[in-house]
Amino acid sequence: MEIPVIHVTHGFRCGAMHYGRVRLSCGVRRMANMHANERDRVILSLLDEHGFISLRDLTQWVDTSSATLRRDLERLRMSGKLTRVRGGVQSANGTDRNGGSPLRGVPFHENVHLHRGAKEAIGKAAAQLCRPGDAVIIDGGSTTLQMCSHLEPLRLQVFTNSLHIVSALLPQQHTRVAIPGGVVFREQNIILHPFDDTTTYRFHASLMFVGAAAVTRYGLMKNDVMQVQAERKLLALAEKVVALVDSSKFSASAAHSLCELSRVHTLITDRGLDETSAKLLKSHDIEVITVDAGRKRR
Repeated sequence: MEIPVIHVTHGFRCGAMHYGRVRLSCGVRRMANMHANERDRVILSLLDEHGFISLRDLTQWVDTSSATLRRDLERLRMSGKLTRVRGGVQSANGTDRNGGSPLRGVPFHENVHLHRGAKEAIGKAAAQLCRPGDAVIIDGGSTTLQMCSHLEPLRLQVFTNSLHIVSALLPQQHTRVAIPGGVVFREQNIILHPFDDTTTYRFHASLMFVGAAAVTRYGLMKNDVMQVQAERKLLALAEKVVALVDSSKFSASAAHSLCELSRVHTLITDRGLDETSAKLLKSHDIEVITVDAGRKRR
């Protein structure tokens, strides 16, 4: 079943969102240096969304030799996780998962209520970094969502993968909104497309506002490898990255690095930031903005 395109005015294009099978792009990018368990995760995640993947697309997507890929597919077939068919593989039950499976991590409807006061103050501070008329990317997340109520006077051009953010911005008459094409992940209410999307590459942003499941010495961390792969493409479209993370994220853990700390220009957090984490950020020359009950401090 196909859901309607959300038409975007003022010259922006908006891709259609589909439930069920999505045509895979021929221009996919490879994920380098993947271990066997991570290759399995990617293959099964793609099957869960698309139902069928051609061997050609898999070869382009998974950075390994054809022989290794065949062994991976045979191992997954023997364990009952997929079925080999002519020209490719399909999910074990032979059908698409209509609407897709949830991403790993806390569902949005739960996460939005965690540390709500800090998130609201962080969102307000983030909005103050935008200049009138800016083109920005706002990554889906419970903290980035808190920016939206402060953006209407700025007449921004916003690219976002979040349906929650789209919903918050639609009433703002002078805020232009664009979204990528892809698959809707219901629990997080975001749109992801791990393959090349020509609509995405036409956008250039001065700032990208992004959240994280954790912040460690390895960078901004996310829980799901599919989410990371899709959102890394958005990072490439922005001049500067602004991280919006409450202080609890510095003691959290997550498996996949979205980007290194050296890619982050500014980080906004609350007064709970500990000294060790503050030194880590300083060592990467990150501008840190701390907030308290809506007030911004440097």
